[in-house]
Amino acid sequence: MIFSKDRPFLLVGAGKMGGAMLSGWMAEGLDPSAIVVSDPKPGAEIRDILNTHGIRHVTEVPADLAPSIVLIAVKPQMMDVVLPAIAPAIRPDTLILSVAAGTPISRFQTAFGPVPVARAMPNTPAMVARGITAVFPNEGVTEAQKDTVGTLLSAVGKVVWLDNEDQIDMVTGVSGSGPAYVFWLAECLAEAGKAAGLPEALARELAEATVSGAGELMHQSPETPTVLRQNVTSPNGTTAAALEVLMAEDGLKPLMTKAVAAAVKRARELAG
Repeated sequence: MIFSKDRPFLLVGAGKMGGAMLSGWMAEGLDPSAIVVSDPKPGAEIRDILNTHGIRHVTEVPADLAPSIVLIAVKPQMMDVVLPAIAPAIRPDTLILSVAAGTPISRFQTAFGPVPVARAMPNTPAMVARGITAVFPNEGVTEAQKDTVGTLLSAVGKVVWLDNEDQIDMVTGVSGSGPAYVFWLAECLAEAGKAAGLPEALARELAEATVSGAGELMHQSPETPTVLRQNVTSPNGTTAAALEVLMAEDGLKPLMTKAVAAAVKRARELAG
């Protein structure tokens, strides 16, 4: 790790994503004395973590803090307030790690100067340590800093590295926003079960267990999703009948392509 009590790791924003990461780090045994959390109004769960582990909490970042690494986990619309507020504490070798959607590396370098920046796109399954985070580091990020970023982010799931910053918007459309697509699938499947005649509560229970169970099977199996789908599908059976609808020319695939494209377009708009 590249941070210590004297050059701490600063977490700016302890909301759902920042809080999930903080929980993951504590579970991994990170030294709480080397962590500082900046959040004006941390929730009850975060306050419990801070108190349990004795993690330092500040509402304003002191100019003499000199963090070795700063994780910025606030909403993009808060950047105009947050970045100037923490700028006095940033040193030339401070690594900025951002998980804020729609905020390019150039924004941080405008605020802090030519510091090393790693831009990351996690997703909400990080809250149960099953997320996936894509990261793009700029040329100023050292190998030691990359190792630290990988260790920190792997506490909440898988980590993949990107070749260029433009890929962040594409990742946003697939995995960043993707959990919402899966949740909507569960909602739609439950509604379809209800329309078929099942009681609403039973249809919802079946749909939620099916979606989460299929995801876990895909996670644990060495087979591809294509093979897993084929394994479930008997010729001329019930699954095949349903897939004829979902795999039609106007079925799920073109709809999903349009949905991801819309998310990517919006991510690019937010980035300016």
